[in-house]
Amino acid sequence: MPGCGKSTVGRQLARHLGLRYLDSDHEIERRLGMPIREFFAVQGEPAFRDAEADVIDELTQAGGCVLATGGGAVLRPSNRDALHSRTHVFYLRSTPEDLHRRLRHDTQRPLLQVADPLRRLRDLYRERDPLYRKTAHFVVEAARPSVGALVGMVLMQLELAGLVSPERVPSPVGPGGPPR
Repeated sequence: MPGCGKSTVGRQLARHLGLRYLDSDHEIERRLGMPIREFFAVQGEPAFRDAEADVIDELTQAGGCVLATGGGAVLRPSNRDALHSRTHVFYLRSTPEDLHRRLRHDTQRPLLQVADPLRRLRDLYRERDPLYRKTAHFVVEAARPSVGALVGMVLMQLELAGLVSPERVPSPVGPGGPPR
């Protein structure tokens, strides 16, 4: 969902794992030569989703990176398939109410520039939550934890799944480990 922390958590996770960080929205903007908000206003959502599908297809084949996608990427079956089959997907789940608290002053997200953003978030959540769950390999509750806590939860899930070694997962007590 918009505002759940995908970009912030993704950047920190990539740094921790020593991987490249990629953001599909930034790549789309680079290719379009304009901000998504402007493209959305001029060309509409279907044209944006076409560009997004091309970028996600390409980026999911890159490997060796942490990829953050836009919240609506799951709307296209081809995106869901590419993400689920080529990557390890984390759904950072937040309620519409928590997202509204974070985004109530946001003027950059085209889908939230409406009279009742909370209602829009609730509608988006109702539509997208089942798609996020279907696409994801892991669901992390992202309502209130700090960015560091979310990164730690993602790393723990990766370790439990055997995808990263325990040395990559920070100690819950801190970088120095438990007191001796």
